[in-house]
Amino acid sequence: MKEYKVVVYQEGMLGSLFLGESKVNPEKFTNFLNRQAREGWRVITMEKDNRRMLLLFNREAYLVVMERDR
Repeated sequence: MKEYKVVVYQEGMLGSLFLGESKVNPEKFTNFLNRQAREGWRVITMEKDNRRMLLLFNREAYLVVMERDR
């Protein structure tokens, strides 16, 4: 049997507030994915999303779907 988890990964709001937009830091995202892998999670799919914050700023995010054996 499989277990599934959906995570929205995004950076903090400060980059959006000061720079007008915030991109995901590849090193932090890699560390996040590696932590999940150590817990047995495997990425099934992911989708990039640009989210609005306070109507004026954009923030990059990833919707990540993961699975692992129970």
